[in-house]
Amino acid sequence: MADDEVSDPKKLLEEQCMPKCVKPLRAYQACVKRVESDETGHKHCTGQYFDYWSCIDKCVAPKLFAKLK
Repeated sequence: MADDEVSDPKKLLEEQCMPKCVKPLRAYQACVKRVESDETGHKHCTGQYFDYWSCIDKCVAPKLFAKLK
């Protein structure tokens, strides 16, 4: 019996979904540029970051759960 390496399909699906989430990615990148000049450390881009990954998760979920047994 050969040892088959199990691959995680989630990473591949995330890469496939990234082009569909360009708008949230650009919003996050714009926020990062604005925050770079903040010397107080009070500003952050957490909301935009989560919006981006939420978009990717919504795209990945149906495809991923269809592959699970």
